[in-house]
Amino acid sequence: MTVLIELFNGLPDIARIMLMLSVVAAAGLALGQVKVRGVGLGIGGVLFAGIAAGHVAKGLGLTFDHHVLHFMREFGLILFVYTIGVQVGPGFFAALKKSGLTLNLLAASLVGLGVLVAVAIHEIGGVPLPAVLGIFSGAVTNTPSLGAAQEMLREVGASAAEINTPSLGYAVAYPFGIVGILITMGLIRLVFRIDPAAEADAFERKRRAQVETLETLDVAVRNRTAMGLPLRDMQLFGDHGVMVSRLLREGRLQVPHPDTCLQAGDVVHLVGPRARLEAVKRLLGEAAEVTLTTKGTDMRWDRLVVTNEHVLGKAIGQLNLADAYDVVVSRVNRAGVELVPSPALHLQFGDILTAIGKPADLQRVASLMGNSARRLQQVEFVPVFIGILLGVLLGSIPFYIPGMPAPLKLGLAGGPLVVAILLARIGHIGPLVWFMPPAANMALREIGIVMFLAVVGLMSGDRFVETLVHGDGLLWIGCGVLVTLIPLLVVGFVARVFARQNYLTICGLLSGSMTDPPALAFANAMSTSEAPALAYATVYPLVMFLRILAPQVIVLMLW
Repeated sequence: MTVLIELFNGLPDIARIMLMLSVVAAAGLALGQVKVRGVGLGIGGVLFAGIAAGHVAKGLGLTFDHHVLHFMREFGLILFVYTIGVQVGPGFFAALKKSGLTLNLLAASLVGLGVLVAVAIHEIGGVPLPAVLGIFSGAVTNTPSLGAAQEMLREVGASAAEINTPSLGYAVAYPFGIVGILITMGLIRLVFRIDPAAEADAFERKRRAQVETLETLDVAVRNRTAMGLPLRDMQLFGDHGVMVSRLLREGRLQVPHPDTCLQAGDVVHLVGPRARLEAVKRLLGEAAEVTLTTKGTDMRWDRLVVTNEHVLGKAIGQLNLADAYDVVVSRVNRAGVELVPSPALHLQFGDILTAIGKPADLQRVASLMGNSARRLQQVEFVPVFIGILLGVLLGSIPFYIPGMPAPLKLGLAGGPLVVAILLARIGHIGPLVWFMPPAANMALREIGIVMFLAVVGLMSGDRFVETLVHGDGLLWIGCGVLVTLIPLLVVGFVARVFARQNYLTICGLLSGSMTDPPALAFANAMSTSEAPALAYATVYPLVMFLRILAPQVIVLMLW
C-alpha cells in the first residue's frame, strides 16, 4: 500500500487530480442511480462520493494541488450556470412577467424564514454567533454569504478565531444543505402523490394556453365590401394576427401577395387564432365548402429552418418573400410556440417556417433561410467563450450599496447566468449566434455540475468527519438541518397548497432560493420540461442579493 501511495503522489498534480475526480464522478453517478422505493440521490451522489474520497485521501496521505481544484470547481460551476442561462433565455422574460412577482415573494419568504431560524438558534440554543453565520451559509449552500459574514465580522472587530469559525460551520452544514432540498422535493412529491411527467404536461399546456393557438379556416368571399381591396390594406397578411396563406381563384390554387385584391368567388385559406378567424370570416363572407389543399396541384408546403446568419434579425416583411419568390409563410414555430408571421416579426436562429409555394420557389427560399439540419447540431464555441468571458466580468463587478460593509457581486455563479439569459434572449449579434443544440447543452451542463460536486466533496471530506466527531460538530449539523428544512418545507407546501404552483416550478423555486445548482440538476432530471430552470433563473438574482445581505443584518442585530 505504501508503494502505491508513493507512486500516486509521484504523479504530476493534474494526473492525480484527474484520476481522483474520475473515480469520484463514476462512483457518485453510479450511487445516484441506486433507488429505494423509486427515490435516489441522483446527481447528489457525486457529492457524497467526493466526501468519502476526501476522507480516505486524508487518511492515506494523498495530496492534491488546491489551486487546480479551485479552478476545476469554479469552471464546472460556470459551465453549469451558463448552459442553464442559454436554455431558459428565450422564455425567461415571458415567465418573469407572468409569474415573477409570486415566485420572488415566495423566495424572499424562504430567505427570511432561514434568518429567523438562525437567530433562534443563537438566542435560544446558545450557539456562538460566528458558528451560526457559517451554519446559515452552509445550510443554504451559498458561498458568497459566507464571505459576507466573515467580512462583517472583521468590520465589527471580531478575533481571528471568530472570523475562521464560520468556515467550520459552513463545512458541516453544506452537505445536508444539498441533501435537504432533495428530501423536501421528495416529501412534497410523496405527500401530494405527484407524477413529474404529468406536471410537465400540465406546465406545457398552461404555457401553450397563454399563447393563442393557431388554427386554419377556408372562407369563401361573398361580401362586396371586401372585394377589390388589397390584402395588405385589409390587414390580412399577418399584420393583425391573421394570415392568408392560399388563394383559390377560378379553380386554380395560387400564392397570395400583399397587393392581391379579392374577387367574388375567391376562396382563401386563413391561419390565426380562432376568435380572429371568425371575425375575418364575417368580414369576407362565409365558410367555404371546399378545403384548400396542395394535393393534386403544382404547389406544396414545406418546413424551413432559419440557419443563415444573413437573415437573422431581419423582419419577414423586409424579405418580401411573396413578391420576390412567390412564396408565402403561413406560420413560424419558435421554441415550440407557433406565431403568426407578421411583417414586423424578426427571424431568429432555429425558427421553423411553414412556407407554401411551387417546389422550385420553395427551394430558393430554403437556400435563403439556410435550412441546414447540420448547423442545428453544431456548437459555435466562439460565442460560448465570449459569453463566459462577459459573464465572469459581470460577476466580478462590485456594486456598492450604502450601509453595507462589503460590495455586492453576482460572482461566478450569477454573472454567467445573467449574461447567458440576456444573450440567448437577443439570439445573435452579427455573425455570433447564441444558440446551443439541446444535446450539447445537456452534455456541457452535466460535465459542469459533476466537476463542481466532485471537487466540493473532495475538498470538504478531509474536514467533515473530524468536525463531525469532535466538539460541537453534531450540534452544528442539527442546527444546519433546521435552517435547511424548516424554510424549505414551509415555502414548498405553501407554494403547492395556496399558490397552486406546478411541482416542477416549485423545485426550481426551491433550488433558486437556496442558490443550489445540484438541486436544479436533480429537478431537471425528473423531466425534460423547462419549468425548474425558468423558476430558478427567475428568483436567483434577488435571492443572491438577499443571501449576501442576510448575514450582515444578523451581525448588526446580534453582535
